[in-house]
Amino acid sequence: MATLKLRRIAIDTYKENVAYLHRNCEIYQSEGFQALNKIEVHASDDGLSVVAVLNVVDDESIVEPGQLGLSEQVFEQFGLPEGADVRICPATQPHSFSYVHRKIAGEALSHEQYLDIIKDIASNRYSKIEITAYLVACAESGMDRDEVLYLTRAMVKTGEKIDWDEPLVVDKHCIGGIPGNRTSMLVVPIVAAHGLFMPKTSSRAITSPAGTADTMEVLSHVELSTRQLQKIVRHQRGCLAWGGTAKLAPVDDVLISVERPLSMDSPGQMVASILSKKSAAGATHLLVDIPVGPTAKIRSQATAMKLRKLFEYVGDNLGLQLEVVITDGRQPIGRGVGPVLEARDVVQVLENDPLAPQELREKALHLAGRIIEFDPDVRGGRGYAIARDILDSGRALEKFQAIVEAQGKRKRPIPLGQLSFEVKADKAGQVASIDNFQIARIASLAGAPIDKGAGVDLHKKMGDPVEAGETLYTIYAEFQSDLNFAKEAVSHDSGYRLIK
Repeated sequence: MATLKLRRIAIDTYKENVAYLHRNCEIYQSEGFQALNKIEVHASDDGLSVVAVLNVVDDESIVEPGQLGLSEQVFEQFGLPEGADVRICPATQPHSFSYVHRKIAGEALSHEQYLDIIKDIASNRYSKIEITAYLVACAESGMDRDEVLYLTRAMVKTGEKIDWDEPLVVDKHCIGGIPGNRTSMLVVPIVAAHGLFMPKTSSRAITSPAGTADTMEVLSHVELSTRQLQKIVRHQRGCLAWGGTAKLAPVDDVLISVERPLSMDSPGQMVASILSKKSAAGATHLLVDIPVGPTAKIRSQATAMKLRKLFEYVGDNLGLQLEVVITDGRQPIGRGVGPVLEARDVVQVLENDPLAPQELREKALHLAGRIIEFDPDVRGGRGYAIARDILDSGRALEKFQAIVEAQGKRKRPIPLGQLSFEVKADKAGQVASIDNFQIARIASLAGAPIDKGAGVDLHKKMGDPVEAGETLYTIYAEFQSDLNFAKEAVSHDSGYRLIK
């Protein structure tokens, strides 16, 4: 078969292998390749090969007729220099996709079947369309508890795993859905200052305006290699890093990249995502926070208890000592919604600033206290007082600053969005409820978390009195179009309900 010259295309296709052929390429015309079909790319002189989705271009400045262009991700994966000779052929659909068809039909899958699917995703043999089919099949058909366990084990097996050689490695995770719930950035320095070992790897936002990694990135680097992660945690007893770079359960990040634009977060995938990352990060003891409220992800105690049992079943079978706490999710926890605003709230709590949001402080102390009680030397019920003393004394702030420095402190602060809009009350009354989903949606429309200075700053919380014309919250955005989208959403529903 004829060969093509390899060309690197400076396009970040984020978690997807993409190849480029010119429409006038002889091989493209003679072999019947079609755009968005998958192809196999082979090195001419050895057994190296990769699979990529084919894009067809008409611009020779991108790729010439005798060349094959590869996007940044697949070029790095392939490892050949530009100009190398390569051959291409149509790619066969991975055998494991037949299991996806079974899942679409409502069948339960075995451990081996989930392992085959996850291995093929890890090897970039699935396109984004095929991954979408897999995710939707799992969400619509549902997954029993054994399937969630099989998926979790498969995700751990296809990535790196850290062994800290420590008897007690603690961690925490919130299932999300509550804006401003940035407790991890407070819990980690409190727990690490107590002396417990807490390597906190976090995800970026999936459906929310900020994840812990997005917010921590306002202050320091979060994309750390496994070696950097180990060095920092050994010295500081804790970290606040993005889990994706460290290659811990890497398929999780591929799945999240598809879930995010689809606004999907099904229970089975969520449990597998959280516990695979925690198991791979070497946790022995884990605290899971499930907020419950009328506009939270989980809206009833019954649903929360069902999810709690699923977490406990999978955690127990992974060898994790797991505790689940069900918390108040009726409204945003802090005042800020969006990375810069949430980072401000965290720093205010650490500095014991009288303006700090007290709900965020109290929840963080409650969670940190429960984790501190994993320490066999701490009596049950004493954790909260220990956590409060660490925060009030300034030791938590000192530890947080040390972690920021160790991870690489940001040289220049990120400002709030340059554009703003105040949302005012149309009548006097009392704040009866705040819609978590709508506030998060408005912050996302304003540009968060991509624009870290975008978001919503809440001035009123539940129970607060409000005068007509008084500001309920301020929206910040970097671009006028984003601010207009947010304002349009507010015109339909501000997210606040007032009563006389």
